[in-house]
Amino acid sequence: MTDNYAVAQPTRTEIDALTGPALLEFGTGWCGHCRATQGPLAAAFASHDGVPHLRVEDGPGRTLGRSFRVKLWPTLIFLKDGQEVARLVRPLDSAEIDQAFALIDAF
Repeated sequence: MTDNYAVAQPTRTEIDALTGPALLEFGTGWCGHCRATQGPLAAAFASHDGVPHLRVEDGPGRTLGRSFRVKLWPTLIFLKDGQEVARLVRPLDSAEIDQAFALIDAF
């Protein structure tokens, strides 16, 4: 896990067209809450390392975050075939993140 969030964003159409499970993470590299989530997220990813992880920088004028109604960072959106199945905002518990991963693996 790194502090790097992609500045270039996929379009909402590209996200909606994804197949299989995926994690869409909104945040910024300088956000303290985002940094605090990285440890629990890495621990949960240990059991789900095959799930694609899209880390997208969010902020004013960033249309992808607005299309998902992101208000706080980090926001983790768990997708199955491009559809939102679960959402966690500022999670600090790897068990909570793991439960959300289980929803996209079993959905």
